Amino acid sequence: MKKLETDTMARADNGWRLGVNVDHVATLRQARGTPYPSVLEAARICRRAGADGITVHLREDRRHIQEADVRALRAEPDLPLNLEMAVAPDIVALAVELRPPEVCLVPERRAERTTEGGLDAAGQIELLRAPVEKLRAAGIAVSLFIEPEARQVEAAAALGAPVIELHTGRYCEREGAARRAELDRLIAAAQRALRLGLQVNAGHGLTVETVGDLRAVPGLHTLNIGHSIIARALFIGLDAAVREMRAAMSAATDAAR
Repeated sequence: MKKLETDTMARADNGWRLGVNVDHVATLRQARGTPYPSVLEAARICRRAGADGITVHLREDRRHIQEADVRALRAEPDLPLNLEMAVAPDIVALAVELRPPEVCLVPERRAERTTEGGLDAAGQIELLRAPVEKLRAAGIAVSLFIEPEARQVEAAAALGAPVIELHTGRYCEREGAARRAELDRLIAAAQRALRLGLQVNAGHGLTVETVGDLRAVPGLHTLNIGHSIIARALFIGLDAAVREMRAAMSAATDAAR
């Protein structure tokens, strides 16, 4: 298989990595049941435009991403894949079979429009223990998508998950003092995670307007961003939308130095 040629994959030292979620390319495809637009081609464009990795959520209800998409993405040698997933046995089995570099365990409800809130790792330690161990035994880096709360961070560490992804939805939804309060929660959670030796990622609802203040969050490694990039791509194209987000991220990390 031919290796993709990329032109902007390098990132500045201490900069954030960008994982682009391409779920909503599949949403458009599934709306009409056509073979297009291609999730794989969208992922290739994102990678060439500067994405460090590709994120997809294989939901139990298969409302957008399908198993065939996951298999196609995993077969590409230059598309580092982060598979978001619930702890459904069939999806855990698929992950163990395909062994993506990273999986992110997320909560899932059939009636939700998108993932609403973080995984209650603290309240589900026994439910999560076996899947986490199974995925780790397969050589997969396991991330937990959690609220920025001390007990959730500590639960992730207790489960042996080396990575957490902090839910930024409430931070993005609020304004003024309320947003600052949510930013403080993210800062405190990241500080605790770093003390416990965890990698700290973040995502949900982020836009070019909201990524800047995340420079206050210590040790951020990767931002996983999807909806705003895909929405912006309708007007300026996917390549340009990814580059625009990368520029906003670079400006934020440059300002933090």
